[in-house]
Amino acid sequence: MVHHHPVFLFLSMVVAVFGSWTALDLFRRVRSHIGRTRLIWLGAAAVAMGASIWSMHFVAMLGFDPGSPVSYDLPLTFLSLSLAIGATCGAFFAAAHERAKKRSLLVSGLAMGIGICLMHYVGMAALSTAVSLGHDIRLVGLSFVIAVLASTAALFAARRERSLRWRGAAAVILGAAIVGMHYTAMAGLKLTHAGGAHSVHGAPPFVLAAVVAGGTILVLALALLASLYDQRLNVLAALEAGGVGYWELALPRKTLHVSSKGKEILGRSADEPFGEAELLNALEPAEHDRRTRLLDHAINNHVELDAEYRLRPVGNAARWINVRGRVVNDAAGRPRRMVGVVLDVTERREAFTALAESDRRQRLLIDELNHRVKNTLATVQSIARQTAKTAESIEDFSQLFEARLLALSNTHNVLTRGSWESASLREILEQELHPYDQQRVVARGPAVRLPARHALALGMVLHEMTTNAAKYGALSAESGQVEVDWKMLEGSQGGDLEITWRETGGPTVQPPKRRGFGSRLVQGSAAELGGRAEVEYAPEGLRMRLTMPLPDPEPASGLDVLAGRSGRV
Repeated sequence: MVHHHPVFLFLSMVVAVFGSWTALDLFRRVRSHIGRTRLIWLGAAAVAMGASIWSMHFVAMLGFDPGSPVSYDLPLTFLSLSLAIGATCGAFFAAAHERAKKRSLLVSGLAMGIGICLMHYVGMAALSTAVSLGHDIRLVGLSFVIAVLASTAALFAARRERSLRWRGAAAVILGAAIVGMHYTAMAGLKLTHAGGAHSVHGAPPFVLAAVVAGGTILVLALALLASLYDQRLNVLAALEAGGVGYWELALPRKTLHVSSKGKEILGRSADEPFGEAELLNALEPAEHDRRTRLLDHAINNHVELDAEYRLRPVGNAARWINVRGRVVNDAAGRPRRMVGVVLDVTERREAFTALAESDRRQRLLIDELNHRVKNTLATVQSIARQTAKTAESIEDFSQLFEARLLALSNTHNVLTRGSWESASLREILEQELHPYDQQRVVARGPAVRLPARHALALGMVLHEMTTNAAKYGALSAESGQVEVDWKMLEGSQGGDLEITWRETGGPTVQPPKRRGFGSRLVQGSAAELGGRAEVEYAPEGLRMRLTMPLPDPEPASGLDVLAGRSGRV
């Protein structure tokens, strides 16, 4: 009867499960690599699986007591290791092919199972003892079936991407199947005690098993660490490719580590030491207290950190960063560290600021448009009402109303060219006086820009004055002339604008018997703009002086004479 120590039974199970877990994790890394790196990870996964199976075999053999001293033949022992790794490598390489079909996996599982069985029995052949070893063919066949099923299951499990819990369960099942195969084969072992003493040659079983088990676990642990480190490097590479920096903060000492991309975002070189002091030096001093407050809040309340900070400007350019992170707790629930990312959000903030300014300007434009439309409609209504009072017929009303609307439209055009911020007094005068003989019209004055409200009012006033001069005044006679002069008077709000209109050489002027549209328009516009208008009906010609405050007029740049040097239009 074969005896096995339960401690070594447990240890062999641990080695098998740990090896299966490592192999599955390493095989998972194959999916995220291509070319030569893919082959390296694939070979590492196969070696980890084969070495763990072989190590499990010798750890289990340490607990085997045949009733006689035991030694091992080293060449056969290493041959068994080669069989385990070779069979696993071949099967894993076949399973790793993206187009591998189920039939290929079954064939690979069969070959891997045969290799594992050969590893077991070659390892048994390496055992040297006074007891003669035989095998029960039925249990040998059963161990072969278990080895093939375990190998096939390992290949199918390795090809599927599942959760951490799924991989853990698969590792336990695979480990148990591998251990089950070994002990099934050992159960079919037949011992025959031979007489006489047996001299032990080779390595002692305890030393060999301890070295093999310890070395295998160390290799598997290093393989897992390499896998985790490779995964970390892939994540960091992906973050840096996306312009994202990575940072870690060890707690409670708050020791800071920042990736190369993070240092670049914060304005430092990749090889420059960077800690808490350097971070505070990179931030605007006004951000220090807020940063400390938000960080402590995230740590103490186990909430995510998401904040934007202003960096010290480089030249005149302001820069902003977005820092995000979360707390990682230890097994006791205490904050152990914080991990997170840092992004340069300067362009994003500038875009949002520009968008907000655009929205503000759009709202202002809409409000101003509504205001101007209402004012324009009110002006049109007033023009229609006043024109109707003085028109002698429908045809007369139509002509007068259309001319006055055209004057209003022309002033609108001048304001539109100035983005509705201001209009040139010269340009308004020019559009009214230009149709007449240039020798009969003179306009002189400094360069003045009128606010929109003043431009609309003066445009209507000058249109009425020009129309009346053409119909009844100086421009209705061949020898008549019109002179328009304007100047700026010093005032409390930047200055008063004074416009003087003089007509000469026309028909004899007589005061009107009733107050017409033009008189009401001149007086009403002046009063609306906070000024005054004086109209004199002198026999030799009409005279009008209009004075109004002009907020912040543009400084005069010399005489703005419509006709150039001659002073003619």
